[in-house]
Amino acid sequence: MTTTNTAAAPSPVPSLTSVFVHLKLSLLKNGLRQSGGRTAAYVTTAVVGLLFAAAMVLSFALLRGSANAATVAVLIIGVLSLSWAVMPLFIPSGDETLDPSRLVMLPLRPRPLIRALLVASLVGIGPVLTLVLAFGAALSVAHGAAGTVAAVLAVPLVTVGCVALSRAVAAANIRLLTSRKGRDLALLSGLVIAVGIQVVNFGAQRLSQAGGLDVLEPATDVVAWLPPAAAIGAVDAASTGEYGVAAARLLLSAAALAGVVYWWRRSLVRLMVEPDGSTIGAATDAGAEEKSGTGRLARLLPGGRTGAVMERSLRYVWRDPKTKAAWVTSLAIGLIVPIVNSLQGAGSIYWACFATGMLGVQMYNQFGQDTSAFWMVAQTISTTADAYAELRARALAILLVTVPYTLLVAAATAAVLGDWSALPEALGLALALLGAGVGTGAVASALFPYSIPQDSGYKNVVPGQGGLAWMSILGGMFGSALLCAPLIAATIALHVTDSRSLLWVLLPAGALYGALLVWAGLKVAAPRTARRLPEILTAVSKG
Repeated sequence: MTTTNTAAAPSPVPSLTSVFVHLKLSLLKNGLRQSGGRTAAYVTTAVVGLLFAAAMVLSFALLRGSANAATVAVLIIGVLSLSWAVMPLFIPSGDETLDPSRLVMLPLRPRPLIRALLVASLVGIGPVLTLVLAFGAALSVAHGAAGTVAAVLAVPLVTVGCVALSRAVAAANIRLLTSRKGRDLALLSGLVIAVGIQVVNFGAQRLSQAGGLDVLEPATDVVAWLPPAAAIGAVDAASTGEYGVAAARLLLSAAALAGVVYWWRRSLVRLMVEPDGSTIGAATDAGAEEKSGTGRLARLLPGGRTGAVMERSLRYVWRDPKTKAAWVTSLAIGLIVPIVNSLQGAGSIYWACFATGMLGVQMYNQFGQDTSAFWMVAQTISTTADAYAELRARALAILLVTVPYTLLVAAATAAVLGDWSALPEALGLALALLGAGVGTGAVASALFPYSIPQDSGYKNVVPGQGGLAWMSILGGMFGSALLCAPLIAATIALHVTDSRSLLWVLLPAGALYGALLVWAGLKVAAPRTARRLPEILTAVSKG
């Protein structure tokens, strides 16, 4: 009896692209299983996104045949492309697959890896919304057979181009994005959104005053040659019979996509074969700082405890992500709001007080900003004099930035409005408000301390202490307004009695009154800080 050995047929090896697509779907599915809240947020985002996309497609369809259809379509795709480019810089942790450093140890070649990552990147809400918007934009400008053919080519060019651009930017900056500076950049995304809202608001008002979208045609002519928006510009050119322009724009979009993929490939290769030099740089910086002693900043500050505390507070502003985000946001919004309102014709010199109010809030919850490290500061506070010295130095660190900034904002607002005569009174009120904010902030820091969580970039109060935070900030704001009431009444009285020649007195009066409020606030807060030190330490260490 003979036996026949039949070799088992080898199982087919799945392609790398299919593996990555399955991996992306698995990451998405497992992420949604983590919590019901995350699932609800994802479903809500998907529903809202689809409704928005449907509304945009309907709007594009209604815009079809309009004289301004190309302007709207090209500019919207241009803004969409820009959003894809900057998104990885501000939301580096929004998608686990954005981090190609996770693949460094795998034996993968760059070309199939790029192909697999690109296809897997097309899975998700963002790419689907981009595809729908690109379809709607092409629909609004496509006419005739040539326009239809161009639209068929343009829609995938826009979608793949946006996704590839996002991935290339992420790969080129991944070591920055996963470092402390990258987390700082992510925390500043709210500032970019706030600035963008102001810019859009200003632009919308300018458009309404101009009486139409015709003023955007020069911008459209430029954006129509910038990939991937150039693909939609090609559809419009093909529909109007400009076949050479349409072909050039399509070729430009395709060449740009190839260039972005090549840049992405080079970034991945460099990431996989070159060591991370961030720690080397950090060690070098630390050594340089050690050689230079305490640095240039310390030489500019007074000696003793006051200078040491001021330096520590200013270094927190520069190095701590949440403190830096709060300061940069206050500085930017405090300047943008007065200037934009002045440019719109609805401004007032007293908008400078808005900037001062934004910065005065930085004095609140001074001890909570130290989190659990406050116990080291608490070891140096044993008497009321120690507490006064600590609070005074922190207030001086804030005033070192806020006083010149208040002068700058007030002068800039007066320059835009052309109302230099009102500068002294507005500046006096702003300085008084700044003094009130710093003084009440010192008292609030002693009476209502709360902890700031460090495990989340988007939470500023630990659970259970929200009431303390509201009492601290709102109570301080109302207190500042009441403390400034005498100077406000004096300003109104001088205007009502037509004593404009005396309005300049408000500048020195406001400066002196603000300094008095700072001194009084520190005097009130110091004994309470020394007496309540154990309670403060417990409250700020809960995060």
